Amino acid sequence: MLPPWAKLLIPVFLGVQAVLVYFSTGSEHPPAAPVLSGFPTEFDNWTRLREDPIDPDVVNTLGADRLLSRTYEGRGAALPVSLLVAWFRSQRAGASQPHSPKVCLPASGWTPETTGEMSIATAAGEITANRYVVSNRGERAVVLYLYQTARGTVAGEWASKFQVVASALRDRRTDMALVRLVVESSPGDRAVQDRLATATAADFARGVYPLLRSQLPQ
Repeated sequence: MLPPWAKLLIPVFLGVQAVLVYFSTGSEHPPAAPVLSGFPTEFDNWTRLREDPIDPDVVNTLGADRLLSRTYEGRGAALPVSLLVAWFRSQRAGASQPHSPKVCLPASGWTPETTGEMSIATAAGEITANRYVVSNRGERAVVLYLYQTARGTVAGEWASKFQVVASALRDRRTDMALVRLVVESSPGDRAVQDRLATATAADFARGVYPLLRSQLPQ
């Protein structure tokens, strides 16, 4: 948790970030948008279970340029995984930015019980994701999320903002994707079910990350 004096600096940092991104992207070269609707319906041991339409009001709130919302089931896996990818083509002047699940989940009634980060080894390199265990009226779920750019992934919200500035200065682009996985815990011993849900989400991330990396703009 941030100390009070640090919280006072947040608006200042956001303002500085917006100014830096705005002026460094005067000749911004945003990439072509990915075709997320063509994302594989099968990979490794995972198969698409269903498409998950997003409410139009939520779509407007997210402000993403491309969205993928889909649930997969795995052969031999007891729990399905919900995948959300929200891709933003440009964040110039802060006009359109990923919404942090740290804000969206509590706003939707979910209470974080455990927070932290975890590393996951993939065929395209190791990634670090935020891990949340959340509950809402008796329901529980494990949430993994991260921010993906052309140069790799970052877990933290502040790290993602620094990444935007760095990408604007070096690459003249500020595109970014929020990748979120949700696995609902089954009834039973909470610790055991949370571990199972976490293992399922990590296994899915291990397979989906290389695919996203190859399909999102490089």
